[in-house]
Amino acid sequence: MHAPSLLDRSLKSVWHPCTQMKQHEHLPLVPIVRGEGPWLIDADGRRLLDGISSWWVNLFGHCNPRINAALRDQLERLEHVMLAGFTHEPVVQLSERLAALTGHRLGHAFYASDGASATEIALKMSAHYWRNVGRPEKSRFVSLAGSYHGETVGALAVTDVAIFRDAYAPLVRPGSIVPTPDARLAEPGESAADVARRAAVALEAHLAEHHAETAALIVEPLVQGASGMVMYDPEYLRLARALCDRYEVHLVADEIAVGCGRTGTFFACEQAAIWPDFICLSKGISGGYLPLSLVLTTDTIYAAFYDEATARGFLHSHSYTGNPLACRAALATLDIFEQDDVLAANRGLAQRLGDAVRARFGDHPAVSHLRQRGMILAFDVECERPDFSRRFFSAALEHGVLLRPIGNTVYFMPPYVLDDDHVAHLVAGAAAALAEALA
Repeated sequence: MHAPSLLDRSLKSVWHPCTQMKQHEHLPLVPIVRGEGPWLIDADGRRLLDGISSWWVNLFGHCNPRINAALRDQLERLEHVMLAGFTHEPVVQLSERLAALTGHRLGHAFYASDGASATEIALKMSAHYWRNVGRPEKSRFVSLAGSYHGETVGALAVTDVAIFRDAYAPLVRPGSIVPTPDARLAEPGESAADVARRAAVALEAHLAEHHAETAALIVEPLVQGASGMVMYDPEYLRLARALCDRYEVHLVADEIAVGCGRTGTFFACEQAAIWPDFICLSKGISGGYLPLSLVLTTDTIYAAFYDEATARGFLHSHSYTGNPLACRAALATLDIFEQDDVLAANRGLAQRLGDAVRARFGDHPAVSHLRQRGMILAFDVECERPDFSRRFFSAALEHGVLLRPIGNTVYFMPPYVLDDDHVAHLVAGAAAALAEALA
């Protein structure tokens, strides 16, 4: 008798995320046994180019030797200690270096393990701030149409993706939704900046009426990921910052997906020359190695919690808050950014990747709204088939690339380590997958 395969064992015992498990009766799981740079290698030795950075987390390739070395060193020192009442060098260094990247405008870091938890922290911290300063009525939140900020109950309150939100609607205290500045909504003669200004007018109208009970506006700066890589002009962030200041509302920048260089600057907000009251980071901050998230915030927010009374402190915790191994992975990631001048190198890589995608898909009759922001590229596909995404995903695997469309939006968000041959392989695989998915 043969021993059960990794695939069979996984199907029997693992409940996979964002997955209808019954679909795996005809869409086999892919058993991955090794990673190497931008490649994933499955149990049969097939090599797959990771075109989506394994859900947007991997920055510098799988099994990166520099991050590996940092983790080996940390393993010999300290694997974990609770952060309540204790501290350690990696979490202090990481907090200091991230504060420096904001010019010390956001000098306080609060840690968790995943992106949704970072969203929860920012929302709770904002509402608790207003209560501590004597304005407890400011406890509501505003987000953009099509926004995604996580799938925990608090994060779902500011998430506007129906498949995630509707199933758990009875559990959720919904926030308010204002129009998205999605550049695809431009009327004839309008620019992306015009769309941004039009959306900001709607935001102003909402805040004018509801600012007294509004704690914060939360946005995904420049790119709304899970709703289909919606891209918009930085003008919206500039106007939103001014409106939040005018109406005394916090601005939360969810940079979980778009931070760490994805949009061309380390923080996406830098492209609007503004700073929010809170920045949420996760995904790429550990290089794609270990679960880590954090919220950066200001002296003003921090000071409102600094008191003898425990009830005025920020009452939120995670067992693995500020884990030393995860922090060392993040520090190694920041080292690579500095030592390799990654942001400058990415400008060239983004140009080459964009040129290749535009050359292959720019005139495709089924492709529309081809768009790019830094190391994120996307296009929409005109297709009536309800199973387009699954067909494309399966076909792409057969051609040696991992690409997982969001509905009818095909997107590329690869690690920052591609060479020209990798780019050619990625684009050729996407083109072959599109032809097969449309057939």
